[in-house]
Amino acid sequence: MYRMGPTLETERLLLRPTAAEDLDGWAELMGDPETARFIGGVQPRAACWRGMMAMAGSWACYGFAMFSVIEKDSGRWIGRIGPWTPEGWPGTEVGWGLIKAASGKGYAYEAAVASIDWAFDHLGWSEVIHSIDPDNAPSIRLAERLGSVHRGPGKLPAPFEHYPVEIWGQSREQWQAR
Repeated sequence: MYRMGPTLETERLLLRPTAAEDLDGWAELMGDPETARFIGGVQPRAACWRGMMAMAGSWACYGFAMFSVIEKDSGRWIGRIGPWTPEGWPGTEVGWGLIKAASGKGYAYEAAVASIDWAFDHLGWSEVIHSIDPDNAPSIRLAERLGSVHRGPGKLPAPFEHYPVEIWGQSREQWQAR
């Protein structure tokens, strides 16, 4: 199958552009109240398809979007992590979301490092942010582990303008000096 972007490889993961076969994984991620809580809330499968197609469309139109994260050992889709800058977004973000079965294994850190490296090296970004709900302690810990610092409250565009969000981030220079 044709892919609209690169495939990145880490020790345990493959990161590749969104593909049609990812829908079951997207539906699992967004259908679970725990994993969907801080990334837009539970969605029915049809809404997951539309969200997945928005990611695929970003790859087609802009040459980047969150990567589909594939566990090498199993070949299973376990989440999406990577660069994301929708219209009106508060900055050049690398975001993440993994299915419950992939949590606590260090996959988010592994994929985020590869994604941030790629965003700085191939997209020419000068900074990276993470928009995080203040109650999302695991994401805050991940942002801190990545070397990002709390920059204060942020505002997302509609339809997410009422969600509380804090901006975490760092410059390319800070990332390279870590």
